[in-house]
Parts: sequence; C-alpha cells; structure tokens
Amino acid sequence: MPIKIIEDIPVRTQLRAEQINTIENSRAMKQDIRPLRILILNLMPKKEITELQLLRLLSNTPLQIDVDFLYTSSHQSEHTAVKHLQQFYKEFADIKDQYYDGLIITGAPVEHLNFLDIDYIHELDDIMRWSQQHVFSRLFICWAALYALNFDHNVDKIRLKNKLFGIYPYKTLDPHHPLLRGFDDFYNVPQSRHMNVDYDKIKVTSELVVLSEHPTFGPDILTTLDQRDVFILGHLEYDRDTLKQEYDRDVLQGKVISLPENYFPNDDPDILPNITWKSHGHLLYNNWLNETYQNTLYNLNHLSLYFK
Repeated sequence: MPIKIIEDIPVRTQLRAEQINTIENSRAMKQDIRPLRILILNLMPKKEITELQLLRLLSNTPLQIDVDFLYTSSHQSEHTAVKHLQQFYKEFADIKDQYYDGLIITGAPVEHLNFLDIDYIHELDDIMRWSQQHVFSRLFICWAALYALNFDHNVDKIRLKNKLFGIYPYKTLDPHHPLLRGFDDFYNVPQSRHMNVDYDKIKVTSELVVLSEHPTFGPDILTTLDQRDVFILGHLEYDRDTLKQEYDRDVLQGKVISLPENYFPNDDPDILPNITWKSHGHLLYNNWLNETYQNTLYNLNHLSLYFK
C-alpha cells in the first residue's frame, strides 16, 4: 500500500523515480480505510534528505500511511528554505489538538551541547509531554534516542573517547521480539556519533528492554516493556553515501577525522561503499508500523483516555 504525500512536495519526483509507492491526498480520500497517522519531527538541518530517507522506509508496507512533518518554530533553520517549511511542515501549535498513531523524532547535530543549552529544548520538552497523551507509539533516532532516554528514564549520555563512525555489526538479543521479526542473528548499522548511553543505568532500568548490542559499543535498538517507545541509536535510514558525505564535509572543513570503519572497500574513499543495512532498515520500520497498526485505537481521539 502507498504512503500519502502532499501533491507538490519536492521529494515526490525522486520517490517515484525509485518506484516507491505513493498516493496523493485526493486519491487517498476515496479509499475506505483508515490510514496510520504518522508525525515526523524533523530536526535535521537538510530536511529534504531526511524526508526522502524516512519516506522510503515507511512506504514499503501494506498499510496506507498519512504523514505530517513537524519542525520546531523556536529554531531558525539555516539549510532548509522557509518557503519549504511553510508549505510542507506544521508547527506544534498547528497539531497540538490532534492525535497520531506514531511519532518519529529524528537525530540532530547538537550532541555536543548539554540538553538545556539547545535553543529549542523547551519546545521539544513540550512536544514530548504532549505526545504522551496524543501519540500511540514513538520512535526516536540517534540524538533523539539519547534525549528521550534522558527525558523519560533519566539515562545520561556519555561522551565517547573517539567518534563512533562507520558500519558495525550488532547482535540480535531477542529474535522473537515483534520489532525484530525477520532479523538475522547479526545486522549492520551505520553509526555517526560522539555520544553513547549509560548502559549500566539502562541495565537496572526495569522499564527498558535492550534488543540488540555490540560488545564494545553497547545497545543499538531499545524499547520499553509496553513496546510503546522505540530507541534507535544508529541510522538504518541512511543512504549508501551518507557517511561519505559526512566524511567529505569534515575533510573539507579541515577537521581531524578518521575514515568511517568497515565502510569504504579497501578503506579507499574513492570507491563506492557497499550498502549492507538496507534490508534490516525496512524490516525494523515495517515491524514498528505493523505493531502500531495492530495495537493502536481505531478512534485516535480516545488516546488521551487510553493512557490515563
């Protein structure tokens, strides 16, 4: 089944070129089914790239998905045109009286800052509190996972000695968990971060379940006991060349940066990297959407009563 898109959103052309299933709002309204309502809070600077990455993953499912994009109005975007935000995004004030089946909060290039030093942190806190009564299931990516684990479970982020940068194999700890349905014993995932979570604190936090881990770098996918929240520290949504673009950017800026590990063939940045995480990315997002679809309320307006 297709993913619903706004008719004129720029990524539509690329999605169709890749034969990603899409449907315009006008056609979707004629179908007699209730789509899953997914809200994406896009905190990344180059928002159109992240839009495309996530829409690819959300589209490969039998379900019809109705996506709204959200941005933080308390932060001035430097890499995305204001016109694009005004045309294709909503502000929190626009949706605070609405209800959603799922919320995705993306990563953000602010991990070097303390949470309280981020200019939009108070707005983000408000969105988190709002989502507890207005969203059935939430999925947090990379920095958003660090933030949400701290916000809801008091798990601190810890600075790594060296940046975790490359493709790493993580072991599946519970192959029978609904979110890991179809996963192999190990899966590869792109990582690009200077921070990690306090794994010792996670191990003694009864509400959290670790679904995959690396012997050196700790967890990648976590969830809550009720499976309502999913935390992904890696980037299964990344394109083949995303880490290359990050590496080239840092080299151009004169930063001291190592090659991403296990990424370039023969560690040669001039050779096109292999993509070894795509299938598990689709599996995880499909499983999350399926679990949300199976367990959400048909009448979303009853969510606030459901979570009391």
